[in-house]
Amino acid sequence: MIRKVLKGLRVSLGVFALLLGLMVMVGFAQDKVEITDAWGRVVSVPKSVDRVICSGAGCLRYLVYLQGQDIVVGVDSLEKRKNRLDSRPYAITHPELKEKPLFGEFRGHDNPELILSLDPQPQVIFKTYGGSGYDPDELQNRTGIPVVVLNYGHLVTRREDMNNALLLMGKVIGKEKRAQEVIAFFDQVIDDLRRRTADIPKDKRPSCYVGGIAYKGPHGITSTEPNYPPFCFVNASNIAASGGQQNQQVVFSPESLLVEDPDKIFIDLSTIQGEKNKNALYQLATEPQYQALKAVKNGEIYGVLPYNWYTQNHGSILANAYYIGKVLYPERFEDVDPVQKADEIYSFLVGGAAFEKLNSTFGSMAFQKIDLKKMEW
Repeated sequence: MIRKVLKGLRVSLGVFALLLGLMVMVGFAQDKVEITDAWGRVVSVPKSVDRVICSGAGCLRYLVYLQGQDIVVGVDSLEKRKNRLDSRPYAITHPELKEKPLFGEFRGHDNPELILSLDPQPQVIFKTYGGSGYDPDELQNRTGIPVVVLNYGHLVTRREDMNNALLLMGKVIGKEKRAQEVIAFFDQVIDDLRRRTADIPKDKRPSCYVGGIAYKGPHGITSTEPNYPPFCFVNASNIAASGGQQNQQVVFSPESLLVEDPDKIFIDLSTIQGEKNKNALYQLATEPQYQALKAVKNGEIYGVLPYNWYTQNHGSILANAYYIGKVLYPERFEDVDPVQKADEIYSFLVGGAAFEKLNSTFGSMAFQKIDLKKMEW
């Protein structure tokens, strides 16, 4: 009799344990959702996410755009670096990010051991430029933390990638509404810029050029971008435009610059980081071949904010566009104060004004006509 009771008890306990296990598994499954990332990977992430890290260029910028900076539990080495010349508005308005623990090197070279040592642990790893550093699947396997790959995109040539990145990040962290607001904000600003300039006849548009574009470091006057977004948004006559989808820095030969001879030259102030022979302003002021340029002769040299710093700073792109529009077509931008407009853009995107700090960092030459004769070398 006792044996039968014990046997029945064992069976009951076994069934109970099985049911309990199934309930735990069901509950665990209900606490997860499956998403498809930019690489087509199906990733299971927690339904509620409040601890993340952002790996790769621009990834943390997007999290700040979505007002998610408070859920960051670690940062890469670039975020912790003390650099006198820094043109990342999100880092300026959120200096507290620099104090977060380190999880790896910049440009996506993550350290799984450092990630696992973070306390608290991230629930999700967002990763832009997924081809850098560990393969996303390998990083996920090494850490046991879901890795969500995002395509950073571009404001002109890969806008869909950019929108999708914001929406996917927003979905994972519960900020979908904010993601939609950010996308709508970019649409509204770009529409305003294009509307102001769309009907200007081509023969009434001054020819222009932007030099000194940064790309993995400072460059000189021949460094430019064919699809420089500010030029695209204000329908500028960019002498370096190729008509294609090239959205990265290219080298424009000195000979081509002299032949095209633009009316106005804009200088990306990131160039001042470089040695003299790589400083676009120094080159224009001292190298004989550039003295023949009419923009140099006529003093039509203008400073714009660096925008390609740990990939593209979209807020600075929009701010530059308003300033460039005012220089090229002053009557169409008569109502615009470029400095005020810049801080309106930064306040929406990164939560505070950043122009003054950016400008002082780069010699207070942003949104100014630059007199090369008064430069000190």
